[in-house]
Amino acid sequence: GGNCDLTVPDEKVVTKNGVTIIGYTDFPSRMATQSSTLYANNIRHMMDDLTPDKNGKIKHDMEDDVIRSATVVYKGKITFPPPPLKVQAIAAQPKKEESKELTPAEKRAQELAEFRAATKQQVGMLAAGGLLMLLIGAYAPASFMAHFIVFALACFVGFQVIWNVSHALHTPLMAVTNAISGIVILGALLQVGSGNWLVVILATISILIATINIVGGFLVTRRMLAMFQKS
Repeated sequence: GGNCDLTVPDEKVVTKNGVTIIGYTDFPSRMATQSSTLYANNIRHMMDDLTPDKNGKIKHDMEDDVIRSATVVYKGKITFPPPPLKVQAIAAQPKKEESKELTPAEKRAQELAEFRAATKQQVGMLAAGGLLMLLIGAYAPASFMAHFIVFALACFVGFQVIWNVSHALHTPLMAVTNAISGIVILGALLQVGSGNWLVVILATISILIATINIVGGFLVTRRMLAMFQKS
Protein backbone atom coordinates (compact mmCIF):
# COMPACT_ATOMS: atom_id res chain seq x y z
CA GLY A 1 0.00 0.00 0.00
CA GLY A 2 1.07 3.60 -0.27
CA ASN A 3 -1.37 5.83 1.61
CA CYS A 4 0.94 6.88 4.45
CA ASP A 5 3.34 9.69 5.43
CA LEU A 6 6.34 8.06 3.74
CA THR A 7 4.61 7.71 0.36
CA VAL A 8 6.34 9.40 -2.57
CA PRO A 9 3.98 9.99 -5.54
CA ASP A 10 4.81 7.92 -8.64
CA GLU A 11 7.69 6.16 -6.88
CA LYS A 12 8.35 2.89 -5.08
CA VAL A 13 10.26 3.44 -1.84
CA VAL A 14 11.93 0.80 0.35
CA THR A 15 12.39 1.82 3.98
CA LYS A 16 15.36 0.96 6.18
CA ASN A 17 13.53 -1.96 7.77
CA GLY A 18 12.66 -3.48 4.37
CA VAL A 19 9.06 -2.24 3.93
CA THR A 20 8.16 -1.45 0.31
CA ILE A 21 5.85 1.55 -0.14
CA ILE A 22 4.25 1.84 -3.57
CA GLY A 23 3.12 5.34 -4.49
CA TYR A 24 2.08 4.84 -8.09
CA THR A 25 -0.78 7.10 -9.18
CA ASP A 26 -1.33 5.56 -12.63
CA PHE A 27 -2.65 2.13 -11.68
CA PRO A 28 -5.39 2.08 -14.39
CA SER A 29 -2.81 2.52 -17.17
CA ARG A 30 -0.68 -0.27 -15.70
CA MET A 31 -3.44 -2.87 -16.02
CA ALA A 32 -5.60 -4.19 -18.83
CA THR A 33 -9.06 -2.73 -19.36
CA GLN A 34 -10.83 -5.75 -17.87
CA SER A 35 -8.53 -5.80 -14.85
CA SER A 36 -9.09 -2.08 -14.30
CA THR A 37 -12.84 -2.56 -14.48
CA LEU A 38 -12.77 -5.45 -12.01
CA TYR A 39 -10.45 -3.54 -9.68
CA ALA A 40 -12.67 -0.45 -9.78
CA ASN A 41 -15.73 -2.60 -9.16
CA ASN A 42 -14.11 -4.16 -6.09
CA ILE A 43 -13.12 -0.74 -4.74
CA ARG A 44 -16.65 0.58 -5.26
CA HIS A 45 -18.18 -2.34 -3.37
CA MET A 46 -15.61 -1.88 -0.61
CA MET A 47 -16.60 1.79 -0.27
CA ASP A 48 -20.27 0.77 -0.21
CA ASP A 49 -19.52 -1.55 2.72
CA LEU A 50 -17.53 1.15 4.53
CA THR A 51 -20.31 3.75 4.12
CA PRO A 52 -23.57 1.85 4.73
CA ASP A 53 -25.49 5.06 5.53
CA LYS A 54 -24.59 6.55 2.10
CA ASN A 55 -23.50 9.82 3.71
CA GLY A 56 -19.77 9.61 3.02
CA LYS A 57 -18.88 8.80 6.63
CA ILE A 58 -16.83 5.64 7.12
CA LYS A 59 -18.27 3.09 9.51
CA HIS A 60 -15.61 0.46 10.18
CA ASP A 61 -17.66 -2.59 11.10
CA MET A 62 -15.32 -5.34 12.26
CA GLU A 63 -18.25 -7.77 12.30
CA ASP A 64 -18.42 -7.57 8.51
CA ASP A 65 -16.43 -10.47 7.04
CA VAL A 66 -15.19 -8.45 4.05
CA ILE A 67 -14.06 -5.43 6.07
CA ARG A 68 -12.54 -7.62 8.80
CA SER A 69 -10.55 -9.65 6.25
CA ALA A 70 -9.22 -6.49 4.56
CA THR A 71 -8.15 -4.82 7.83
CA VAL A 72 -4.50 -5.13 8.87
CA VAL A 73 -4.34 -2.58 11.72
CA TYR A 74 -7.32 -1.27 13.71
CA LYS A 75 -7.12 1.17 16.66
CA GLY A 76 -3.41 0.59 17.13
CA LYS A 77 -3.67 -3.21 17.11
CA ILE A 78 -2.52 -5.60 14.41
CA THR A 79 -5.54 -7.57 13.21
CA PHE A 80 -3.79 -9.64 10.56
CA PRO A 81 -4.23 -12.48 9.79
CA PRO A 82 -8.03 -12.44 10.01
CA PRO A 83 -9.91 -15.23 11.77
CA PRO A 84 -11.45 -18.03 9.70
CA LEU A 85 -14.70 -17.13 8.00
CA LYS A 86 -17.93 -18.25 9.59
CA VAL A 87 -19.41 -20.95 7.43
CA GLN A 88 -22.97 -22.04 8.01
CA ALA A 89 -23.52 -25.75 8.02
CA ILE A 90 -25.63 -26.98 5.13
CA ALA A 91 -28.22 -29.56 6.01
CA ALA A 92 -27.62 -32.91 4.40
CA GLN A 93 -29.90 -33.59 1.49
CA PRO A 94 -32.17 -36.58 1.92
CA LYS A 95 -31.13 -39.51 -0.18
CA LYS A 96 -33.26 -40.04 -3.23
CA GLU A 97 -34.78 -43.42 -3.62
CA GLU A 98 -33.12 -45.31 -6.41
CA SER A 99 -35.48 -46.28 -9.18
CA LYS A 100 -36.11 -49.97 -9.13
CA GLU A 101 -35.32 -51.74 -12.37
CA LEU A 102 -38.35 -53.58 -13.65
CA THR A 103 -38.21 -57.25 -14.41
CA PRO A 104 -39.24 -58.50 -17.89
CA ALA A 105 -42.59 -59.64 -16.49
CA GLU A 106 -43.23 -56.23 -14.90
CA LYS A 107 -42.27 -54.47 -18.14
CA ARG A 108 -44.73 -56.59 -20.11
CA ALA A 109 -47.44 -55.87 -17.54
CA GLN A 110 -46.72 -52.13 -17.73
CA GLU A 111 -46.81 -52.15 -21.54
CA LEU A 112 -50.08 -54.09 -21.47
CA ALA A 113 -51.62 -51.57 -19.06
CA GLU A 114 -50.52 -48.66 -21.26
CA PHE A 115 -51.92 -50.39 -24.35
CA ARG A 116 -55.27 -50.96 -22.64
CA ALA A 117 -55.42 -47.33 -21.52
CA ALA A 118 -54.63 -46.11 -25.05
CA THR A 119 -57.24 -48.48 -26.50
CA LYS A 120 -59.91 -47.20 -24.11
CA GLN A 121 -59.06 -43.63 -25.06
CA GLN A 122 -59.30 -44.37 -28.78
CA VAL A 123 -62.58 -46.24 -28.37
CA GLY A 124 -63.96 -43.31 -26.41
CA MET A 125 -62.88 -40.89 -29.14
CA LEU A 126 -64.49 -43.07 -31.82
CA ALA A 127 -67.72 -43.28 -29.84
CA ALA A 128 -67.78 -39.51 -29.37
CA GLY A 129 -67.05 -39.01 -33.06
CA GLY A 130 -69.85 -41.39 -34.02
CA LEU A 131 -72.34 -39.53 -31.85
CA LEU A 132 -71.19 -36.25 -33.37
CA MET A 133 -71.71 -37.69 -36.86
CA LEU A 134 -75.24 -38.77 -35.98
CA LEU A 135 -76.03 -35.36 -34.52
CA ILE A 136 -74.71 -33.49 -37.56
CA GLY A 137 -76.37 -35.95 -39.96
CA ALA A 138 -79.75 -35.25 -38.39
CA TYR A 139 -79.62 -31.60 -39.49
CA ALA A 140 -76.99 -31.26 -42.25
CA PRO A 141 -77.75 -31.97 -45.94
CA ALA A 142 -76.57 -35.19 -47.57
CA SER A 143 -74.03 -33.44 -49.80
CA PHE A 144 -72.35 -31.89 -46.78
CA MET A 145 -72.22 -35.19 -44.89
CA ALA A 146 -70.29 -36.87 -47.71
CA HIS A 147 -67.54 -34.25 -47.51
CA PHE A 148 -67.63 -34.13 -43.73
CA ILE A 149 -67.14 -37.90 -43.38
CA VAL A 150 -64.06 -37.70 -45.63
CA PHE A 151 -62.78 -34.82 -43.53
CA ALA A 152 -63.31 -36.70 -40.25
CA LEU A 153 -61.62 -39.84 -41.56
CA ALA A 154 -58.67 -37.76 -42.80
CA CYS A 155 -58.33 -36.19 -39.34
CA PHE A 156 -58.43 -39.61 -37.66
CA VAL A 157 -55.90 -41.20 -40.01
CA GLY A 158 -53.62 -38.17 -39.81
CA PHE A 159 -53.75 -38.22 -36.02
CA GLN A 160 -52.82 -41.90 -35.89
CA VAL A 161 -49.93 -41.41 -38.33
CA ILE A 162 -48.46 -38.36 -36.59
CA TRP A 163 -48.93 -39.82 -33.10
CA ASN A 164 -46.72 -42.82 -33.95
CA VAL A 165 -43.88 -40.68 -35.34
CA SER A 166 -40.83 -40.18 -33.12
CA HIS A 167 -40.53 -36.75 -31.50
CA ALA A 168 -37.14 -36.24 -33.15
CA LEU A 169 -38.82 -36.38 -36.58
CA HIS A 170 -41.61 -33.88 -35.88
CA THR A 171 -39.62 -30.91 -37.20
CA PRO A 172 -38.77 -32.36 -40.65
CA LEU A 173 -42.27 -33.82 -40.81
CA MET A 174 -43.70 -30.32 -40.38
CA ALA A 175 -41.72 -29.17 -43.40
CA VAL A 176 -43.01 -32.07 -45.52
CA THR A 177 -46.64 -31.37 -44.63
CA ASN A 178 -46.44 -27.97 -46.34
CA ALA A 179 -47.53 -29.64 -49.58
CA ILE A 180 -50.53 -31.22 -47.85
CA SER A 181 -51.45 -27.87 -46.32
CA GLY A 182 -51.34 -26.32 -49.78
CA ILE A 183 -53.91 -28.86 -50.98
CA VAL A 184 -56.07 -28.09 -47.95
CA ILE A 185 -55.98 -24.36 -48.72
CA LEU A 186 -56.87 -24.99 -52.37
CA GLY A 187 -59.87 -27.13 -51.42
CA ALA A 188 -60.99 -24.66 -48.75
CA LEU A 189 -60.84 -21.76 -51.23
CA LEU A 190 -63.17 -23.68 -53.53
CA GLN A 191 -65.66 -24.13 -50.68
CA VAL A 192 -65.58 -20.55 -49.35
CA GLY A 193 -68.09 -19.45 -51.97
CA SER A 194 -70.62 -22.06 -50.87
CA GLY A 195 -74.08 -20.92 -49.88
CA ASN A 196 -74.05 -22.98 -46.68
CA TRP A 197 -72.82 -20.96 -43.70
CA LEU A 198 -71.40 -24.04 -41.95
CA VAL A 199 -69.27 -24.89 -44.99
CA VAL A 200 -67.99 -21.30 -45.15
CA ILE A 201 -66.98 -21.38 -41.46
CA LEU A 202 -65.17 -24.71 -41.79
CA ALA A 203 -63.41 -23.57 -44.97
CA THR A 204 -62.26 -20.36 -43.28
CA ILE A 205 -60.90 -22.27 -40.28
CA SER A 206 -59.12 -24.69 -42.64
CA ILE A 207 -57.47 -21.82 -44.52
CA LEU A 208 -56.30 -20.24 -41.26
CA ILE A 209 -54.85 -23.45 -39.79
CA ALA A 210 -53.20 -24.53 -43.06
CA THR A 211 -51.65 -21.08 -43.51
CA ILE A 212 -50.18 -21.20 -40.00
CA ASN A 213 -48.79 -24.67 -40.75
CA ILE A 214 -47.19 -23.54 -44.03
CA VAL A 215 -45.61 -20.39 -42.62
CA GLY A 216 -44.38 -22.18 -39.49
CA GLY A 217 -43.00 -25.05 -41.57
CA PHE A 218 -41.00 -22.74 -43.80
CA LEU A 219 -39.64 -20.80 -40.82
CA VAL A 220 -38.58 -23.98 -39.03
CA THR A 221 -37.03 -25.40 -42.21
CA ARG A 222 -35.10 -22.18 -42.80
CA ARG A 223 -33.80 -22.27 -39.24
CA MET A 224 -32.73 -25.90 -39.61
CA LEU A 225 -30.86 -25.16 -42.84
CA ALA A 226 -29.15 -22.16 -41.23
CA MET A 227 -27.68 -24.49 -38.60
CA PHE A 228 -25.67 -26.27 -41.30
CA GLN A 229 -24.51 -23.16 -43.15
CA LYS A 230 -20.99 -21.87 -42.62
CA SER A 231 -20.92 -18.39 -41.13
